[in-house]
Amino acid sequence: MKSRMARMGFLAALGVAFAGGLVFASGFDLTSHAIARQGGATTTSAPVVPAAKSLEETSNAFVAIAEAVTPAVVSIRAERDARVVSNQPNRGRRVPSLDDFFNQFDPRQAPPENASGTGFIVSPDGYILTNNHVVENFDRLTVTLNDHRVFPAKIIGHDPQTDVAVIKIDGKGLPTASLGDDTKLRIGEWVVAIGNPLGLDFTVTAGIVSAKGRGSTDLPGLFSDSYSITDFIQTDAAINPGNSGGPLVDIHGRVIGINSAIASGTGYYQGYGFAIPITLAKQVMDDLIEHGRVRRAILGVSISDVTPEDAQVAGLKVIRGVKVQSFTDETSPARKAGMEPGDVIVAVDGEPVDRVSTLQRVIRGYEPGQSVKLDVMRFGDSKTITIKLAEAPSDPTVARADLPGGNEAEVEPTGAVAAEKLGISLEVVTPEFARANGIAPDRRGLRVTEVTRGGPSADKLLVNDIITDVLHPQPRHTVRSIGDLQKVLDSSSKGEIITLWVYNAAPPQTTRVINIRVGGD
Repeated sequence: MKSRMARMGFLAALGVAFAGGLVFASGFDLTSHAIARQGGATTTSAPVVPAAKSLEETSNAFVAIAEAVTPAVVSIRAERDARVVSNQPNRGRRVPSLDDFFNQFDPRQAPPENASGTGFIVSPDGYILTNNHVVENFDRLTVTLNDHRVFPAKIIGHDPQTDVAVIKIDGKGLPTASLGDDTKLRIGEWVVAIGNPLGLDFTVTAGIVSAKGRGSTDLPGLFSDSYSITDFIQTDAAINPGNSGGPLVDIHGRVIGINSAIASGTGYYQGYGFAIPITLAKQVMDDLIEHGRVRRAILGVSISDVTPEDAQVAGLKVIRGVKVQSFTDETSPARKAGMEPGDVIVAVDGEPVDRVSTLQRVIRGYEPGQSVKLDVMRFGDSKTITIKLAEAPSDPTVARADLPGGNEAEVEPTGAVAAEKLGISLEVVTPEFARANGIAPDRRGLRVTEVTRGGPSADKLLVNDIITDVLHPQPRHTVRSIGDLQKVLDSSSKGEIITLWVYNAAPPQTTRVINIRVGGD
């Protein structure tokens, strides 16, 4: 009897264990591997990957974006005819030779040139946004749509400072791209680039927004114009030659940028591309269509991003803002309003600005003639300056200072002196150096002859920089001799910051404000 009861208990326990195993296995979806026999063959159903559904949804989203936007994307072919180019002697500052004299009578023939790029239609009657560098200086433009229709195109206007151009084809009911708002774009969001890279028409690539607000300091050499506005969206979506002018699109199928540049040592994609924000491009487009030119409001200042030393001198608790280096000319609106070199701009009409590209974008939203209130920090003091904005010249150039007459004997040369606290060697600007480089009398301070590697001035001062003034500690000191600078250094302790007004003798002969942390004992 006991043996029978024991067997029954064992069987009951076995049943419970089996049932529990089924429940446990079902939690891992193991019971879905059902076994079926058909015609003697044994088959198992494939496991369902939990992520497959979400991946499929993501894939379908990219498909939807491509299908919605690609019809509005166009391929642009630009052609330039062969032309005669005269050989001009004395280019730059080189002394002309006898060969130069004869070469000017022997013009050379520049061969025909073809180029290609991308654009996208923004209106049913055929207005197209693209890059300036895609269409500038070409004789003919041909636009091909995704449905293989071909149209001749004309340039409505172009702007080298933002690299935006507007062209037009004649049509009705053309497919258009929807424009979004890049200001709401977040780093890490998915984006899609559409274009015609390397001759491969209507190619779609995907990536994320890697960064925003990339400016000229991040992309040195990309723009040489002093009025260039650089506030790029950075993306790792593959962009190659031929993508220029194409749309960068968000996950809702709205254009948030115009693909414009790549960071590459080879000329091909190496990880990062850059797009012009669409809100900036649209402002330029509206100006070009309405006025035939870009009406750009300016403050009339040369500016740079704030460094830790700049922030400390200005009295900022965080490292942000835009430092005023100098003024564009005597008519600068900022200069007339009372702004000074070394001021740090922290807000425009109450809107915070954290870097150069942000300030450029904010000012670009105003019209010439409008007034703005700038909040600035000046060596620890907070000030508000009202400035009436001027219009940028249509052909901005950097003027070279002429050398007016004067008594050159007033400044005597001095031997090189080692300024240990700054990590530089200096000498007084000689009359010969001033005459050879067109340096006006009020710029003849102390010339930097050597910068110590790893010293306080490394990466801040350059050989042939001329120190003309000490702006801080206040009051302002004019520097015309070694002794003038030495007085300031003698009263400065290690770790303190002095602010120098510096003029560079090399073209384009610019001025800037430099904050240097004093070294030495």
